[in-house]
Amino acid sequence: MTSEDSTPLLAPRDGLPDIVDERAALDTVLSRFSSAGGPVAVDAERASGYRYGHRAYLIQLRRNGSGTALIDPIGVPDLSPLGDALADAEWVLHAASQDLACLAEVGMRPTMLFDTELAGRLLGLPRVGLGPLVDSVLGFALEKGHSAADWSTRPLPDEWLRYAALDVELLIELRDALEEQLRAAGKLAWAHEEFAALVNADPPEPRTDPWRRTSGLHRIRDRRRLAVVRALWYARDSLAEQRDLSPGRVLPDAAIIDAALTMPTTQEALAAMPVFRGRAQRRETGRWYAAVSEARRLPEAELPPQTAPYDGPPPPRSWANRQPDAAVRLAAARASVVEIAEAHELPVENLLTPDTLRRAAWEPPDPPTEDAVAEAFRKRGAREWQIQLTAAAVAEAFAAA
Repeated sequence: MTSEDSTPLLAPRDGLPDIVDERAALDTVLSRFSSAGGPVAVDAERASGYRYGHRAYLIQLRRNGSGTALIDPIGVPDLSPLGDALADAEWVLHAASQDLACLAEVGMRPTMLFDTELAGRLLGLPRVGLGPLVDSVLGFALEKGHSAADWSTRPLPDEWLRYAALDVELLIELRDALEEQLRAAGKLAWAHEEFAALVNADPPEPRTDPWRRTSGLHRIRDRRRLAVVRALWYARDSLAEQRDLSPGRVLPDAAIIDAALTMPTTQEALAAMPVFRGRAQRRETGRWYAAVSEARRLPEAELPPQTAPYDGPPPPRSWANRQPDAAVRLAAARASVVEIAEAHELPVENLLTPDTLRRAAWEPPDPPTEDAVAEAFRKRGAREWQIQLTAAAVAEAFAAA
């Protein structure tokens, strides 16, 4: 079905519900949702690009027999009673990994889930965003115009709330249709393994050297200037957290990189740089220059290394010179995994993560038997269905390389 054939979905079937922003209203929702049965559609809206962190500013729920609820976690920040009441239900989310952390912050943690985006990936569907999936699978066109809005805005406009309600309006129907397709394709057991892995995943470890994600860092070629980037990044992060603003709204990455490249020797020189001339930046010139000065004074031994510490193999582009046997192994194994993925209509990265394959190719089991490769994959978090499809072929590729 094409978009031209789709029916526009413009408003929730039951009307736009009142927003739940106090405990009494939440108790009513809790009673309504816990007395119904079946899966629960769940979604969350954040204010990425506007606020510091990734907290939820709106949570949407829908359950057959319960209707839709729009919950303001600023007004009712502890949603653990609701999470407990729904603990035995299957939660239906789209791209669950994006929302699980902010839901956990307010006390909502699923014990089982169905991820419609991941289901679409396992089915090999070409477009797996919520809108395209609802369109291609159910024949409805969703309005997606407010996904990047500042959801910390209060009061939230009705137009935004209508959009948010529609995000869960058809999620259960989509889940049911995708489950049937997974069953018909012989992939439902794979999906169940993937969903269980999402539920049971440990919280992500804090990123090492998060400042190295500064856009444009590749332009910085010496350790002293890297120290400037690091100092400015942490100064910005501290102020952003204090003001509850997205760091990029406090100081753009381009300003950090330009300061590191220029290395201004006075506060006036820093203030004269184009990216620091704005009124907001002038108020904080002293803060930014103090960070630059601190980095300039650091002893050589305290400068950051040119490259980030990493416990894995080097980038594959360097393997041919550094360890040519590993390069041959990786190329052979990659070709086998791609072939298997194509045969099963899967994205390669959903069949086996590139990092898992690279690590195995760099330090292969000796001897590289199917069981040994399977265990190496298992230690890296591969699911059993992935191991069953790939271990024998990768072991054969390693042995022949």
